[in-house]
Order: sequence, then C-alpha cells, then structure tokens
Amino acid sequence: MELIGSRSAFLLLREAFYGTSRFDDFAGRVGISEPVAAARLKELVAVGLLERHPYREPGQRTRLDYRLTDMGVDLFPVLAALVQWGDRWLGPAGVEMQHHGCGGAVRAELRCDKGHSLAVGDIDLVARPETAS
Repeated sequence: MELIGSRSAFLLLREAFYGTSRFDDFAGRVGISEPVAAARLKELVAVGLLERHPYREPGQRTRLDYRLTDMGVDLFPVLAALVQWGDRWLGPAGVEMQHHGCGGAVRAELRCDKGHSLAVGDIDLVARPETAS
C-alpha cells in the first residue's frame, strides 16, 4: 500500500492501465495539479511501476512519456478487484471494464494454480519452505 496508497498515485496508475502515457494527459484526466502529478509519477517510476521514455514532436523539445513496467502491469488484477469491490459496495462507477473480444464484464477472481475457483474459506496460509543459500 505504500507504493500506491495515495489517491493520486492510484488514479495515475488507473490512467496508465487505460493507455495514458503523456504528462499533461495524466494531470488533466486525474484532475490534480502538475506539481502533484510530477511528484507522484516520479515516485511510481522510483518504485518500478512506471518507466520514462523520451519522445519528440516535430519542432518541439524532447519530452518524457510514462509506460507501465512488467511490475506495473502485474498490478492490474488488484485494480480490477478494487473496482469490482467498489461497484458492489459503494455503487457502480461511471465506467465498466469490458472484454474487447466479446463485450463481457471483467471480473477479478481467486483461483489456485490448478484452476479451482476459491472463496476465502478455501485458503490456508502456510509458511514457505526455506531455500538453501
């Protein structure tokens, strides 16, 4: 939660999942000031969720855009689960995630590595075996 615990960091990541990559678009879509956007984006880069890439429009100076790293992409199921939870308990948001292949609503679900659907009561917390150093 320290990595994405602030509202602005969470919203910036949400926008990155939606395909936003340019600084001005992040600040505008999230509705935060440019200094706050710059600080949060810098933090998200520092922890490895986003990375900077230079780009240059013809006749303009070089600027940076922000793209999700593999670490950032792996965070998407967490966002999907939080959206699903919010829709159920706080009321539907103004948008819904849909599978672009069939239009079905996207849902987060717990499964074991053998494919079984799980509920909280189906899960045991066990110590990991120690590995030899």
